[in-house]
Amino acid sequence: MKHVSSLLRLLLYLNLSSVLARGGQRNSSSTSFSGSSRRLLDDDQFQTSADKAKGYMTNAELEEAVKAFGQRCNNISRIYSIGRSVSGFPLWVIEISDKPGVEEPEPAFKFIGNVHGDEPVGRELLMLLANWICDNHAKDPLARLIVENVHLHILPSMNPDGFALKRRGNANDIDLNRDFPDQFFPMNNHEEARQPETRAIMSWLRRIHFTASASLHGGALVANYPWDGTQDRRRYYYGCPDDETFRFLASVYSRLHYNMSLSREFQGGITNGASWYPIYGGMQDWNYIYGGCFELTLEISDNKWPNADELPTIWEYNKMSMLNLAASLVKSGVHGRIFSSDSGKPLPGSITIKGINYTVKAGRAFADYHRLLAPGKKYEVMATVPGHKSKCTSIWLEEKATTVDFILDPDVTGEENVLRSICDDCNCNGGGKPILLEFLWGFHMEVYLILILILAFLCFLLKRRMKFTLGKQRQSPKRSVMV
Repeated sequence: MKHVSSLLRLLLYLNLSSVLARGGQRNSSSTSFSGSSRRLLDDDQFQTSADKAKGYMTNAELEEAVKAFGQRCNNISRIYSIGRSVSGFPLWVIEISDKPGVEEPEPAFKFIGNVHGDEPVGRELLMLLANWICDNHAKDPLARLIVENVHLHILPSMNPDGFALKRRGNANDIDLNRDFPDQFFPMNNHEEARQPETRAIMSWLRRIHFTASASLHGGALVANYPWDGTQDRRRYYYGCPDDETFRFLASVYSRLHYNMSLSREFQGGITNGASWYPIYGGMQDWNYIYGGCFELTLEISDNKWPNADELPTIWEYNKMSMLNLAASLVKSGVHGRIFSSDSGKPLPGSITIKGINYTVKAGRAFADYHRLLAPGKKYEVMATVPGHKSKCTSIWLEEKATTVDFILDPDVTGEENVLRSICDDCNCNGGGKPILLEFLWGFHMEVYLILILILAFLCFLLKRRMKFTLGKQRQSPKRSVMV
């Protein structure tokens, strides 16, 4: 009987081990899949749901914790909601900054936890992260760097309904990490057909220009980066245009983790998503393609739902990785602003890197850009703004960040553009005579004299035409004349 019981436990384990952390049940369309199994459940895998949730915050307790944090740390934070779940639970966000809620020429980073309802470690760790920064920003250099130079947004739970039901999907039993628009296959193209949690994330990215982000999952120990899928649904390494930069960001997390980089399954503790196993409709690829945001998928615990008494250890293993990933937005890459040479005003243009087919847009208010790049290489950086001449410069990117501001000249290529420029400068309402005179005296004297002669000649022709027209009117008073 003992052997029969052991055999049943082994069969159950083998079946559950194929349910992968990032992908859940294997997609039948993912052909040629030979993904490696991993241990997802410990000896306590047969514990009841009530026992499993013991020690974890309920949704009501999480809401109280978020609001309590907002009151305790109101000098460096604000609390807001990006929407509601299917069951109506608010999706609370904590923003941490020295000027929370104020738009600044600084990069923004977001952490998202509990995307899958049965992976709750992230929501606990994100509250620990927020409170640690609150307690230490006045004395810890890394915490102070984040508060003073980054707008950090923390969404502890994207799927509170799934957590309450203790299952992967939301209240409609939909996997939220398969509910985003996909680059390869026409799925979820109608926004109103998506889940409210998905729509909330998409609307969030339209309001805030995030530079980078990470979502926290469980069931493995690895930092995952795009692409998550392939064009033919097969499993192989499929890198995005910024593959090298993503490998760098994933390594920042893995190297500083207690043991992620020591993985025997994933070299260096990082993996390309499609190489691990392809998924479609994922949030990670959508962020990079449609949101202009570099996102990682972080598997932070071998066990999807470990005992609550393990949470302090898991937090210590991940703390420095989480802090340094957020700080990497200002500790690496190339940053700057784009200005107009004639007015000095910021120009919300775009930044491209030679050899990388990806465009980073500058912010609308301050025209600030934050271009993440792998260090130790030479890059050609180009700033482009419609109506202005593009500029390109070469930089050697060291381990530290580099600042490059661009000042672009207007692209005036014809007489019509010259006249329009004059009109724009004087506002066409008589209030800009000094600007007009400065513009005219800016020409070479020869050109100025030629313009005077041309204008005088045009006036002479106009007077002759008027005399001729008046004479014709006297001879034929019934004729209509268009002036």
